[in-house]
Amino acid sequence: MTPVITTWQQAAWVTLDILLVAVLIYQVLVMIRGTRAAPMLAGLVVVAVTFYLARIGELTTLNWVVSRVLPYVVFALIVVFQSEIRHVLADLGRRLSFLRGGEPGSDSYDDIVLAANLFSQHQTGALIVIERDIGLRTHIESGVPLDARLSYDLLATVFRPSAPLHDGAVIVQKDRIAAAACFLPLSMNPLLSTQLGTRHRAAIGITEETDAIAVVVSEETGAISLAIGGQIERELTGEQLRQRLSGELRRYMAPVTLPTSIAQNEDESDSLMDSPLREPAPQRSPEPGADSEPRP
Repeated sequence: MTPVITTWQQAAWVTLDILLVAVLIYQVLVMIRGTRAAPMLAGLVVVAVTFYLARIGELTTLNWVVSRVLPYVVFALIVVFQSEIRHVLADLGRRLSFLRGGEPGSDSYDDIVLAANLFSQHQTGALIVIERDIGLRTHIESGVPLDARLSYDLLATVFRPSAPLHDGAVIVQKDRIAAAACFLPLSMNPLLSTQLGTRHRAAIGITEETDAIAVVVSEETGAISLAIGGQIERELTGEQLRQRLSGELRRYMAPVTLPTSIAQNEDESDSLMDSPLREPAPQRSPEPGADSEPRP
Protein backbone atom coordinates (compact mmCIF):
# COMPACT_ATOMS: atom_id res chain seq x y z
CA MET A 1 0.00 0.00 0.00
CA THR A 2 1.41 3.41 -0.97
CA PRO A 3 2.01 5.66 2.06
CA VAL A 4 -0.02 8.86 2.12
CA ILE A 5 1.35 12.20 3.36
CA THR A 6 -1.02 13.38 6.06
CA THR A 7 0.89 16.09 7.95
CA TRP A 8 3.07 19.00 6.98
CA GLN A 9 6.00 17.46 8.89
CA GLN A 10 5.91 14.43 6.60
CA ALA A 11 5.69 16.70 3.56
CA ALA A 12 8.71 18.66 4.78
CA TRP A 13 10.77 15.49 5.27
CA VAL A 14 9.80 14.17 1.84
CA THR A 15 10.73 17.50 0.25
CA LEU A 16 14.06 17.53 2.06
CA ASP A 17 14.72 13.97 0.98
CA ILE A 18 14.07 14.82 -2.67
CA LEU A 19 16.23 17.96 -2.49
CA LEU A 20 19.16 16.07 -0.95
CA VAL A 21 19.02 13.40 -3.64
CA ALA A 22 18.83 16.07 -6.35
CA VAL A 23 21.80 17.95 -4.91
CA LEU A 24 23.78 14.73 -4.66
CA ILE A 25 23.10 13.80 -8.27
CA TYR A 26 23.91 17.34 -9.41
CA GLN A 27 27.22 17.38 -7.54
CA VAL A 28 28.19 14.02 -9.05
CA LEU A 29 27.42 15.28 -12.55
CA VAL A 30 29.38 18.49 -11.95
CA MET A 31 32.27 16.47 -10.59
CA ILE A 32 32.60 14.20 -13.62
CA ARG A 33 31.81 16.80 -16.28
CA GLY A 34 34.76 17.19 -18.60
CA THR A 35 36.72 14.33 -17.03
CA ARG A 36 37.48 10.81 -18.14
CA ALA A 37 34.82 9.58 -15.68
CA ALA A 38 32.01 10.94 -17.86
CA PRO A 39 32.22 8.28 -20.62
CA MET A 40 32.82 5.64 -17.93
CA LEU A 41 29.61 6.65 -16.18
CA ALA A 42 27.70 6.54 -19.47
CA GLY A 43 28.98 3.02 -20.09
CA LEU A 44 28.05 2.05 -16.54
CA VAL A 45 24.49 3.27 -17.12
CA VAL A 46 24.25 1.16 -20.28
CA VAL A 47 25.44 -1.92 -18.38
CA ALA A 48 22.96 -1.25 -15.55
CA VAL A 49 20.07 -0.94 -18.02
CA THR A 50 21.15 -4.19 -19.69
CA PHE A 51 21.21 -5.98 -16.34
CA TYR A 52 17.75 -4.62 -15.49
CA LEU A 53 16.29 -5.79 -18.80
CA ALA A 54 17.88 -9.19 -18.31
CA ARG A 55 16.27 -9.53 -14.90
CA ILE A 56 12.76 -8.55 -15.95
CA GLY A 57 13.06 -10.59 -19.17
CA GLU A 58 13.95 -13.74 -17.22
CA LEU A 59 17.23 -14.34 -19.08
CA THR A 60 18.62 -17.16 -16.95
CA THR A 61 22.25 -17.14 -18.06
CA LEU A 62 22.65 -13.36 -17.89
CA ASN A 63 20.93 -13.27 -14.50
CA TRP A 64 23.40 -15.86 -13.23
CA VAL A 65 26.34 -13.76 -14.45
CA VAL A 66 24.89 -10.65 -12.82
CA SER A 67 24.35 -12.40 -9.50
CA ARG A 68 28.00 -13.51 -9.48
CA VAL A 69 29.54 -10.23 -10.63
CA LEU A 70 27.34 -7.73 -8.76
CA PRO A 71 29.01 -8.16 -5.31
CA TYR A 72 32.35 -7.07 -6.80
CA VAL A 73 30.99 -4.08 -8.72
CA VAL A 74 31.32 -1.77 -5.70
CA PHE A 75 35.03 -2.53 -5.33
CA ALA A 76 35.54 -2.13 -9.07
CA LEU A 77 33.87 1.29 -9.00
CA ILE A 78 36.13 2.40 -6.13
CA VAL A 79 39.22 1.42 -8.13
CA VAL A 80 38.03 3.00 -11.37
CA PHE A 81 36.82 6.25 -9.82
CA GLN A 82 39.43 6.57 -7.08
CA SER A 83 40.76 9.87 -8.43
CA GLU A 84 37.28 11.41 -8.64
CA ILE A 85 36.33 10.13 -5.17
CA ARG A 86 39.50 11.60 -3.72
CA HIS A 87 38.74 14.91 -5.43
CA VAL A 88 35.19 15.00 -3.99
CA LEU A 89 36.37 14.27 -0.45
CA ALA A 90 39.08 16.92 -0.75
CA ASP A 91 36.54 19.46 -2.02
CA LEU A 92 34.20 18.61 0.87
CA GLY A 93 37.05 19.13 3.32
CA ARG A 94 37.87 22.51 1.76
CA ARG A 95 34.26 23.65 2.10
CA LEU A 96 34.10 22.56 5.74
CA SER A 97 37.34 24.41 6.42
CA PHE A 98 35.93 27.52 4.77
CA LEU A 99 32.76 27.32 6.87
CA ARG A 100 34.83 27.01 10.03
CA GLY A 101 36.83 30.01 8.95
CA GLY A 102 40.41 30.56 9.82
CA GLU A 103 42.62 33.21 11.26
CA PRO A 104 44.56 34.88 8.51
CA GLY A 105 48.23 34.01 8.84
CA SER A 106 51.01 36.53 9.06
CA ASP A 107 52.93 34.91 6.22
CA SER A 108 53.52 37.03 3.16
CA TYR A 109 54.01 35.56 -0.28
CA ASP A 110 55.31 38.73 -1.88
CA ASP A 111 58.54 36.87 -2.65
CA ILE A 112 56.60 34.52 -4.91
CA VAL A 113 55.09 37.46 -6.78
CA LEU A 114 58.48 39.10 -7.21
CA ALA A 115 60.08 35.85 -8.34
CA ALA A 116 57.27 35.12 -10.81
CA ASN A 117 57.69 38.59 -12.27
CA LEU A 118 61.42 38.00 -12.66
CA PHE A 119 60.88 34.62 -14.33
CA SER A 120 58.33 36.18 -16.66
CA GLN A 121 60.74 38.87 -17.80
CA HIS A 122 63.50 36.36 -18.49
CA GLN A 123 61.19 33.60 -19.81
CA THR A 124 62.39 31.16 -17.18
CA GLY A 125 60.13 28.19 -16.53
CA ALA A 126 58.97 27.80 -12.93
CA LEU A 127 56.36 25.90 -10.93
CA ILE A 128 55.63 26.90 -7.32
CA VAL A 129 53.01 25.03 -5.27
CA ILE A 130 51.60 26.54 -2.07
CA GLU A 131 50.27 24.01 0.44
CA ARG A 132 47.04 24.82 2.28
CA ASP A 133 44.89 22.49 4.42
CA ILE A 134 45.61 19.22 2.59
CA GLY A 135 49.17 18.04 3.18
CA LEU A 136 51.57 17.41 0.29
CA ARG A 137 53.94 15.10 2.13
CA THR A 138 53.88 12.42 -0.58
CA HIS A 139 54.92 14.94 -3.23
CA ILE A 140 57.49 16.57 -0.95
CA GLU A 141 59.20 13.22 -0.43
CA SER A 142 59.52 12.83 -4.21
CA GLY A 143 61.81 15.87 -4.40
CA VAL A 144 64.90 17.22 -2.71
CA PRO A 145 64.16 18.43 0.85
CA LEU A 146 65.24 21.99 1.61
CA ASP A 147 63.26 23.22 4.64
CA ALA A 148 64.53 26.74 3.99
CA ARG A 149 62.94 30.11 4.59
CA LEU A 150 60.93 31.34 1.61
CA SER A 151 62.75 34.17 -0.13
CA TYR A 152 62.97 35.81 -3.51
CA ASP A 153 66.69 35.08 -3.83
CA LEU A 154 66.27 31.39 -3.05
CA LEU A 155 63.49 30.97 -5.62
CA ALA A 156 65.61 32.74 -8.25
CA THR A 157 68.52 30.46 -7.43
CA VAL A 158 66.50 27.25 -7.51
CA PHE A 159 64.94 28.00 -10.90
CA ARG A 160 68.15 29.22 -12.52
CA PRO A 161 68.28 27.28 -15.83
CA SER A 162 71.69 25.82 -15.00
CA ALA A 163 70.71 24.82 -11.44
CA PRO A 164 70.27 21.08 -10.79
CA LEU A 165 66.89 21.67 -9.06
CA HIS A 166 65.22 23.82 -11.71
CA ASP A 167 63.27 20.86 -13.16
CA GLY A 168 60.20 19.97 -11.14
CA ALA A 169 58.14 21.92 -8.64
CA VAL A 170 58.95 23.86 -5.50
CA ILE A 171 56.51 23.18 -2.65
CA VAL A 172 55.94 25.94 -0.10
CA GLN A 173 54.63 25.23 3.42
CA LYS A 174 53.65 28.42 5.24
CA ASP A 175 56.74 30.61 4.99
CA ARG A 176 59.23 27.85 4.18
CA ILE A 177 60.27 26.00 1.06
CA ALA A 178 59.81 22.35 1.96
CA ALA A 179 61.35 20.77 -1.15
CA ALA A 180 62.39 21.40 -4.74
CA ALA A 181 62.48 19.29 -7.90
CA CYS A 182 59.25 17.57 -6.81
CA PHE A 183 57.20 15.32 -9.09
CA LEU A 184 53.50 16.15 -9.45
CA PRO A 185 50.59 14.22 -11.00
CA LEU A 186 49.61 15.33 -14.49
CA SER A 187 46.03 16.30 -15.21
CA MET A 188 44.16 13.94 -17.53
CA ASN A 189 41.39 16.43 -18.29
CA PRO A 190 40.61 16.04 -22.02
CA LEU A 191 39.26 19.59 -22.22
CA LEU A 192 42.61 21.22 -21.54
CA SER A 193 44.20 23.19 -24.34
CA THR A 194 46.84 21.39 -26.36
CA GLN A 195 49.04 24.45 -25.89
CA LEU A 196 49.53 23.56 -22.23
CA GLY A 197 52.77 21.71 -21.58
CA THR A 198 53.85 19.34 -18.84
CA ARG A 199 54.51 22.10 -16.33
CA HIS A 200 50.98 23.52 -16.66
CA ARG A 201 49.35 20.08 -16.60
CA ALA A 202 51.26 19.24 -13.43
CA ALA A 203 50.02 22.47 -11.84
CA ILE A 204 46.42 21.62 -12.75
CA GLY A 205 46.87 18.01 -11.64
CA ILE A 206 48.04 18.85 -8.11
CA THR A 207 45.17 21.32 -7.67
CA GLU A 208 42.66 18.71 -8.85
CA GLU A 209 43.68 16.32 -6.07
CA THR A 210 44.38 18.83 -3.29
CA ASP A 211 43.46 22.38 -2.27
CA ALA A 212 46.93 23.66 -3.12
CA ILE A 213 47.64 26.73 -5.25
CA ALA A 214 50.11 26.49 -8.11
CA VAL A 215 51.93 29.40 -9.75
CA VAL A 216 53.35 28.63 -13.19
CA VAL A 217 55.63 30.63 -15.47
CA SER A 218 55.91 29.51 -19.07
CA GLU A 219 59.40 28.95 -20.41
CA GLU A 220 58.29 29.66 -23.99
CA THR A 221 56.27 32.85 -23.53
CA GLY A 222 57.02 34.01 -19.99
CA ALA A 223 53.29 34.12 -19.21
CA ILE A 224 52.27 33.82 -15.55
CA SER A 225 49.44 31.40 -14.74
CA LEU A 226 47.61 30.44 -11.56
CA ALA A 227 46.00 27.01 -11.02
CA ILE A 228 43.32 26.55 -8.35
CA GLY A 229 40.80 23.72 -7.97
CA GLY A 230 41.68 22.13 -11.31
CA GLN A 231 41.19 25.43 -13.18
CA ILE A 232 43.94 27.61 -14.60
CA GLU A 233 44.04 31.36 -15.12
CA ARG A 234 46.55 32.43 -17.75
CA GLU A 235 48.28 35.64 -18.81
CA LEU A 236 48.29 37.24 -15.36
CA THR A 237 50.31 40.31 -14.49
CA GLY A 238 52.33 40.54 -11.32
CA GLU A 239 49.71 42.75 -9.68
CA GLN A 240 46.88 40.40 -10.69
CA LEU A 241 48.84 37.47 -9.24
CA ARG A 242 49.29 39.33 -5.97
CA GLN A 243 45.57 40.08 -5.75
CA ARG A 244 44.56 36.50 -6.55
CA LEU A 245 46.95 35.05 -3.96
CA SER A 246 45.71 37.54 -1.39
CA GLY A 247 42.09 36.56 -2.04
CA GLU A 248 42.67 32.81 -2.05
CA LEU A 249 44.81 32.84 1.07
CA ARG A 250 42.28 35.14 2.81
CA ARG A 251 44.93 37.52 4.01
CA TYR A 252 46.06 41.05 3.24
CA MET A 253 49.14 41.41 1.11
CA ALA A 254 50.41 44.95 0.84
CA PRO A 255 51.18 46.09 -2.70
CA VAL A 256 54.80 45.64 -3.65
CA THR A 257 56.87 47.51 -6.18
CA LEU A 258 57.45 45.14 -9.06
CA PRO A 259 60.53 45.48 -11.23
CA THR A 260 59.85 47.20 -14.53
CA SER A 261 60.14 45.28 -17.79
CA ILE A 262 63.52 45.30 -19.45
CA ALA A 263 63.68 47.76 -22.33
CA GLN A 264 64.34 46.32 -25.74
CA ASN A 265 67.01 48.87 -26.64
CA GLU A 266 69.19 48.19 -23.61
CA ASP A 267 72.39 46.32 -23.99
CA GLU A 268 71.93 42.65 -23.08
CA SER A 269 74.93 42.51 -20.82
CA ASP A 270 73.77 45.55 -18.85
CA SER A 271 70.20 44.23 -18.48
CA LEU A 272 71.38 40.96 -17.00
CA MET A 273 74.04 42.47 -14.75
CA ASP A 274 71.80 42.67 -11.65
CA SER A 275 69.63 39.61 -12.36
CA PRO A 276 69.87 36.60 -10.02
CA LEU A 277 69.37 34.45 -13.11
CA ARG A 278 72.60 35.72 -14.68
CA GLU A 279 75.15 32.99 -15.17
CA PRO A 280 78.47 33.63 -13.44
CA ALA A 281 81.15 34.79 -15.84
CA PRO A 282 84.01 32.33 -16.27
CA GLN A 283 87.22 33.43 -14.63
CA ARG A 284 90.13 33.79 -16.96
CA SER A 285 93.51 32.53 -15.90
CA PRO A 286 96.35 35.08 -16.08
CA GLU A 287 98.68 34.76 -19.00
CA PRO A 288 102.11 33.46 -18.12
CA GLY A 289 104.59 36.20 -17.59
CA ALA A 290 101.97 38.95 -17.48
CA ASP A 291 103.06 40.28 -14.09
CA SER A 292 106.77 39.51 -14.43
CA GLU A 293 109.41 41.97 -15.43
CA PRO A 294 110.57 41.74 -19.03
CA ARG A 295 113.84 39.96 -19.47
CA PRO A 296 116.68 41.79 -21.09
